[in-house]
Amino acid sequence: MAKTTHDLTRWAHNHHYSDGNAAAERGTRLVMWITVATMLMEISAGWWFNSMAVLADGFHMSSHALALGLAAFAYAAARRYSADPSFAFGTWKIEVLASYTSAICLLGVAAAMIYGSLERLVAPQTIHYPEAMAVAVLGLAVNLVCALILGQAHEHHHHDHEHAHAHGHAHSHGHDDLNLKAAYIHVITDAATSVLAIAALAGGWFYGWDWLDPLTGLLGAVLVALWSKKLLAQSGRVLLDREMDHPVVAEIRDVIAALPAAGQTELTDLHVWRVGTGAYACALSLLTHDATLTPLAIREQLGIHPEIVHATVEIHLCDEC
Repeated sequence: MAKTTHDLTRWAHNHHYSDGNAAAERGTRLVMWITVATMLMEISAGWWFNSMAVLADGFHMSSHALALGLAAFAYAAARRYSADPSFAFGTWKIEVLASYTSAICLLGVAAAMIYGSLERLVAPQTIHYPEAMAVAVLGLAVNLVCALILGQAHEHHHHDHEHAHAHGHAHSHGHDDLNLKAAYIHVITDAATSVLAIAALAGGWFYGWDWLDPLTGLLGAVLVALWSKKLLAQSGRVLLDREMDHPVVAEIRDVIAALPAAGQTELTDLHVWRVGTGAYACALSLLTHDATLTPLAIREQLGIHPEIVHATVEIHLCDEC
C-alpha cells in the first residue's frame, strides 16, 4: 500500500508512543528513584568510611540518577507532544537526544573518577574496609535489581516492535530504543563499578593492597568511557541522519531496479533518514523513459518494506531534462 502524508502523520502521532514505550517509561522512572536513594546512601557512606571506591560509585551514580531522570523526562515529553503536528516526523528524536546527553554525562563521570582515583594514588587515606564493603555489596544488589527492571522493559518494547511488523517485512535490522539503552548502560556501569569496588576493598582488607582501591577507580573510568563512546556514536548517527549505509538503502535501490520497465528508469538521487525505532523516511528522484511511471506506483512498490513509513518521489521524463 502506498505511503501518503496522511499515513505518515497518523504513524508519527499515534503509532510511535506504544505499549513498549509506556513500559520503558515506567521502568525508567522506577529505576531513577531507586538510584537516587542508593546514591544518597553511597555518597554518605563513602565520605564517612573514607573509601574512594564507594565514593566514586556514589558520585557517578549521581550522574546516572540525573541521566535516568532525563530519560524518563524524554519519554514523558515524547508522549505529551506525540499529537503535536509541528513535529513533522513525530517526537522520537527527543528520546535520542536524551540518550546522547546521557552519553556525555557518562564521559563526565569517567573524568571525575580518573581525577579522584589519581588523587588517592598520590595521597592515600585510611579506609574502613568492613563498612565500605557492606555498602558496595548493597549498591551492587540495587544495580542488579534496576538492570532486571530495565531488562523487562526492553523485552516488552522488543515484543511490541515485533508485533507491529508481524504481518510485514521480516527484516528488523536490529533496531534499539536508544533512550532505554542509555538508561540500561548507566545501570550496568553502576553494577560494574560496584563489582570493581568490592574486588578492590577485598584486596585492601585481606592483603593490605591499599593501592588497589584507586587503581580500580581508573579501570572503571576506562570502562565507562568506552561505553559512553559507543552510545555517543549510535545516538549521534541518528541525530545527524547518517543512514545511507543502512540495509534499508539497498532495499530501496533493489525496488527501483526491479521495476517492470527495467533499464528505462535510473535512480539519480536518494536520501534516507530514521524517524523512529525501525522506521525510515526517504526522498528519491528518478530519471525515466517510461511515461506511465507515477510516484504512486513507486510508493506501492516500496510498501513491501513496512519500515519505510514515508516516501517522497520525484520523477523526471527524459524529454524534460
